[in-house]
Amino acid sequence: MPKNITRRHAAAGLAALAAVPKVAKADATASDHPALEAAAHDEGALTWYIAQVDAQTAENLGRAFSQTYPSVNVGVIRTTGQVAYQRLLMDIKNHTPQCDVFSTTDISHMPILKERHELTEYVPANAEALLPAFKALSDPGFSYITNAARYFLIYNKDKVKPEDVPRAWTDLLDPKWKGRVATGHPAFSGCTGTWALGVKKVHGWDFFEKLSKNNPRIGRSAVDPMTLINAGECLVGVGSANNAYASIDKGNPIGVVHPSDGLVLCVTPSGIPAHPPHPNAAKLFMEWLLSPEYARMITADGSEPILVGVPPRPGMPPLAEQKIVPLTVDEIRTGVPEVIEQWRDTFGS
Repeated sequence: MPKNITRRHAAAGLAALAAVPKVAKADATASDHPALEAAAHDEGALTWYIAQVDAQTAENLGRAFSQTYPSVNVGVIRTTGQVAYQRLLMDIKNHTPQCDVFSTTDISHMPILKERHELTEYVPANAEALLPAFKALSDPGFSYITNAARYFLIYNKDKVKPEDVPRAWTDLLDPKWKGRVATGHPAFSGCTGTWALGVKKVHGWDFFEKLSKNNPRIGRSAVDPMTLINAGECLVGVGSANNAYASIDKGNPIGVVHPSDGLVLCVTPSGIPAHPPHPNAAKLFMEWLLSPEYARMITADGSEPILVGVPPRPGMPPLAEQKIVPLTVDEIRTGVPEVIEQWRDTFGS
């Protein structure tokens, strides 16, 4: 793998996600790092900028790490991907480093940070256990895929009749859903930007011009549609698998549909900024983000398996059977800023 993520590698990686097996044979496990653990113990804390899950899940993940390494407290700063990125850039500009590990929902952030020499070079011991698709999307020594979630249609099962359940993105354009469609905002949510870019690739921006006539409820985070649909304030919308299945597990009336015109995958890379306040704790945390323990935790909520030997969530339709809108890192890097501007022009927000 070259130092920079190329279009060819990105395309191969995203295409390969559709071929991820249900269960892979384990060939790697996380290693113990006594010297690193001792150094992290002396630092005693780390700060994690995270965007790919909701606040409760992020806190749970932070606590799980601290249960494994009790001497290291995790300060979780959970926000949307674009906001987390802007916060990191402000830290860099002001020479006031706060972030030890950065996990973003916009994969194009990582090559930009690397080009600016704003990432620490570090290779976690378990990096080789990443499934090939996610290994291809990682940038060895600088960033690694630590989460991936499918974005699909969600609806309120208590309020939407079976015959009315949307089956394709274009079904959201039906006038019967006026005022009842929920989405995130691409200027705040990296995954919403990736979703909008994917739908634009399939249907053109005309899709969003038509969607605007339905007066959708636009939140910030990709988590916001789940909240609105659970409450019955909206009936249909865009959701991520890791939030949707976690909500279903809590007994909420969420239904999910893999759209016939293609779901969009949002991958989350993680890396260590160039000047982390707690460099050893940051490295230990990166080791944990590539551990089977972490992989099993995120998969239980509906994220994709990222490691060899970690099976998918029981009952989830196999990814290999789904139509996926292919997007490269280069397309995301150039396309999401364009989508944000078009979104503001179309929706006025």
